[in-house]
Amino acid sequence: MSTTTPPTAPKNTSLKTLKLLQSLNLKENWFGFEPEVTAKISRIPKVRIYEVGTSYYDRTYEEGKKINWKDGFRAIYCIFRYNL
Repeated sequence: MSTTTPPTAPKNTSLKTLKLLQSLNLKENWFGFEPEVTAKISRIPKVRIYEVGTSYYDRTYEEGKKINWKDGFRAIYCIFRYNL
């Protein structure tokens, strides 16, 4: 955190995000969550979505990776469901 940022900024941002998510009436609870949230937020006037790069190390199946091809189909279904 920079020295010019007030220490309450993360709490205020988190509270605004929580209020926004509560107002969306979300239905998905698995891999459809991200497409649903993105589609519903993109319909709100004057709200902009920014993509922020992150880095991570993905897990192998031996390390507990739980995603498979069925999850990909569910995500594609949700993209169509919430964007049309």
